[in-house]
Amino acid sequence: MIRILFLAIALIAAMPFASTPVRAGEFDNIVRAELRPGWRRADGTHIAALHLTLAPGWKTYWRAPGDAGIPPEFGWRGSRNLAGVSIIWPRPDVFDQAGMRAIGYTDELVLPLAIRPERNGDVLLEGDMQLGICKDVCLPHALSFSGRLDAGMTERDPRIAAALSDRPFSASEVGGASVHCDIAPGNNGALRLTAKIDMASAGNSEEVVVETGNPFLWVAEPESRRDGGTLIASTEIVHMERKPFALDRGSLTFTVLGTRQAVELSGCTR
Repeated sequence: MIRILFLAIALIAAMPFASTPVRAGEFDNIVRAELRPGWRRADGTHIAALHLTLAPGWKTYWRAPGDAGIPPEFGWRGSRNLAGVSIIWPRPDVFDQAGMRAIGYTDELVLPLAIRPERNGDVLLEGDMQLGICKDVCLPHALSFSGRLDAGMTERDPRIAAALSDRPFSASEVGGASVHCDIAPGNNGALRLTAKIDMASAGNSEEVVVETGNPFLWVAEPESRRDGGTLIASTEIVHMERKPFALDRGSLTFTVLGTRQAVELSGCTR
């Protein structure tokens, strides 16, 4: 599978990225960003959302975008009364891009933000996002959004509420699920990971995404199959700089994407 890494890099390099500069205004016809101000919860957390509207047929990517995707990045410099932001990703779609798996959203994304103020009062949110957008060509793009989040707002935004309800379920929410994994040496410094996920089916065509929490580790697209009540996923993990590394079972995240639902599981045992 290590060969797949270099094949993936070669294919991405061959993808039709825009070869000429695109002026900022031209992106207005491809992607528009709006901050939905949301509401303040009783615990003091403010729920807002970044609302991206894409031109028909255009796609953008999930937090783990697959070999063909561009991972999004966020910054909050310039915000006031802000202690932190947690991003709550809705269930993404899986699609083919240049023969590789990509994971993301088509046409529109309402991305909930759980915002922790430093103290009681309004939050002035200043956000920057680096993202990729693709159709016939793929374009890296940077956008900014800002707004005042009123501490007195309590009415729930139905668009944000719908996005929150579309997030992947936890183990307890699906009636119990667990992951057991075997880790063994692979080829050329890689580690071979086999995960046995004990859970009910998430629907047809179940896809497994493995995240390590380490940006220097590359995870090959898992091969998965179901054996009764167990979904078995196998993959290889390699350090991008070809360095030796250890894998922390507790830091792994397994997301199962099915036609009926998505389930996110943290960590695995032997």
